[in-house]
Amino acid sequence: MAKKHISQPHIHPSGFNFLSKLKENNNRDWFNTHKPTYQKELALVEEFAEALLAELSVHDLIETPSGKKSLFRIYRDTRFSNDKTPYKTHWSGSFKRATKFRRGGYYFHIEEGNSFVAGGFWGPVPEDLKRIREEIAFDPAPLRKILNSKSFKTFFKTLEGEQLKTAPKGFAPDHEAIDLLRHKQFVLVRKFSDKEVLSEDFLKEVNLTFKAMRPFLDYMSEALTMDPNGLTE
Repeated sequence: MAKKHISQPHIHPSGFNFLSKLKENNNRDWFNTHKPTYQKELALVEEFAEALLAELSVHDLIETPSGKKSLFRIYRDTRFSNDKTPYKTHWSGSFKRATKFRRGGYYFHIEEGNSFVAGGFWGPVPEDLKRIREEIAFDPAPLRKILNSKSFKTFFKTLEGEQLKTAPKGFAPDHEAIDLLRHKQFVLVRKFSDKEVLSEDFLKEVNLTFKAMRPFLDYMSEALTMDPNGLTE
């Protein structure tokens, strides 16, 4: 007897459909009327996030306690925004790495026509940014090796994130690694088509993408948890 195929938790077309209708009707009256549909779709995304956390936890130590806890609220904070629409029109979540020795995080964003996963350092505090730059400036070769590896090129192509237009203070404009030193953010991004997102292989591909981030995250973690003498703080 053939084995019965067991479907992995995945992103459903109905989730895209709900978000599309929400985008057209981004107001509280419509949302409250369709809240049962929202709760049903949210539960499916929570299942996906829970399964993703289980896969991610096999190869990294994660502080985020559950898939449900990884998800960001759909309600927008409009206090300081010119856009006063009350709801986000995407699903998203993040996982924080555990212990002070594992730095960086993982993020997923599900939106029709704009789905991606990302990881790294979105907003390093000044002290962390200084330490990262000092590590790169001392010897850029280890980071270059990671960024030029076949795995990195396959999954991410290039290091992304906001950059300064000029050299950061304290670093020479003609430094051999000035392209890296100008970074204010250090982010890895892989985009997915709608077809890929709706595939049952999406969970596997997201997990493989997160796994491919490890050399980069571990390099950064070492830079941020070592003192000037190379000893763990």
